[in-house]
Amino acid sequence: MKKAVFPGSFDPITLGHQDIISRALPLFDEIIIAIGINDAKKYMFTLEERVQFIKDTFKNEAKITVATYSGLTIDYCKNVGAKYMLRGLRNPADFEFEKAIAITNRKLSGIDTLFLLTSAETSFISSSIVRDVLRNGGDYTILVPHAVRVK
Repeated sequence: MKKAVFPGSFDPITLGHQDIISRALPLFDEIIIAIGINDAKKYMFTLEERVQFIKDTFKNEAKITVATYSGLTIDYCKNVGAKYMLRGLRNPADFEFEKAIAITNRKLSGIDTLFLLTSAETSFISSSIVRDVLRNGGDYTILVPHAVRVK
């Protein structure tokens, strides 16, 4: 079984995340969307809200599992039997940052990272941009899946 972990904070999940996950589905038997818990980080949405946003977004997709974890992502991958990590790239800066992490992860664990480029339509979207738009009362709905549209 080909299993991948797509790790992140997903604060919140964006259309860019959704695009990467949807395009990766044919490549794997299961994709675990794994929300990392970092106590040092201040989140806009609670862990429960983030889990629910993702579950609602992929409610009709049997190959998607949503989970939370703390500690090293490679340890989580080993615990769930995933041989691959999935990451999205928006730009060259993302690649340089992610490349160093992927090489380190492979050296420490043998787990390979698969990179997918975001589509042109979503390459400008990041969770931090969504949070900034939300904080300032802007229309964030064109940046996130329908499940994230808060009151």
